[in-house]
Amino acid sequence: MAEVNSRKAAIIGCGFVGSASAFALMESGLFSEMVLIDAAGEKAEGEALDISHGLPFAKPMQIYAGDYEDISDASIIVVTAGAGQKPGETRLDLVKKNVGIFKSIIPQIAAHNQDGILLVVANPVDILTYTAQRLSGFPENRVFGSGTVLDTARLKYLLGEHLAVDSRSVHAFIIGEHGDSEIAAWSSANVSGIPLNNFCEMRGHFNHEEAMHEIAESVKNSAYEIIEKKGATYYGIAMSVKRICEAIVRDEKSILPVSSIQHDNHGISGVALSMPAIVGEQGVEGTVPIELSEEEEADLRKSAETLKCVIDDVL
Repeated sequence: MAEVNSRKAAIIGCGFVGSASAFALMESGLFSEMVLIDAAGEKAEGEALDISHGLPFAKPMQIYAGDYEDISDASIIVVTAGAGQKPGETRLDLVKKNVGIFKSIIPQIAAHNQDGILLVVANPVDILTYTAQRLSGFPENRVFGSGTVLDTARLKYLLGEHLAVDSRSVHAFIIGEHGDSEIAAWSSANVSGIPLNNFCEMRGHFNHEEAMHEIAESVKNSAYEIIEKKGATYYGIAMSVKRICEAIVRDEKSILPVSSIQHDNHGISGVALSMPAIVGEQGVEGTVPIELSEEEEADLRKSAETLKCVIDDVL
């Protein structure tokens, strides 16, 4: 197998999320080569052409449609392929369809590339991350999902709006399942080191419980709201993919809540879900222990159980 080229990415699946991610990665200048693969070959060709036509305004790179043989030297393989979430459908409704799709895709990836990083973006991301690791046989550090990176960004955005402060100064995580059982880890949330409730009071907000409930629900329902209004969500997740790739390519050791297989983390093992993790060129280099309240611990275990039941059902 070819040695991996750290400046080459592959995107499997050129629907809304795949093509928006390809566009975000082109704009980022992180890669000099990108191959797009889709079951509908012409769709991949069209997206590659469309994005390529903007290259005179960006940095030089080669973007083309290809097949699995073209991924042999890709350092990051972004898997967005799968059925989309329809209005009224939960992420977990998608499981059986998308596990079936992964059973045909992942073995083809593994047959052509053994040394890259598999970044799973298709939903339900936690189940599919677990599935991808089991089907590929890749080391666990090199198979992880976009997890709650976007949910966490949504939380920071809403807190930034609520407090009229730059969302980049807000430090808070959504953990657990990327879906209906996700948890806002309020007990460790802060704004530039100042505990969240103290900062809220500085800004004239005193109804903490009510505000926290409202914001956590808004984050959880963001995707449903966007899907109802425009049919699909893709820009936010595309920017999350770019952020994760940046951490890998630049070996940033950034702490991001990606979905990876857990081993006795808060008593959880044998399931993929999101916890803050150090992300660098080796993939997930370790999880970061965060303080959780008893209630958050219990909710996290419940989230893990929800995912475990689904895994037992489909795998």
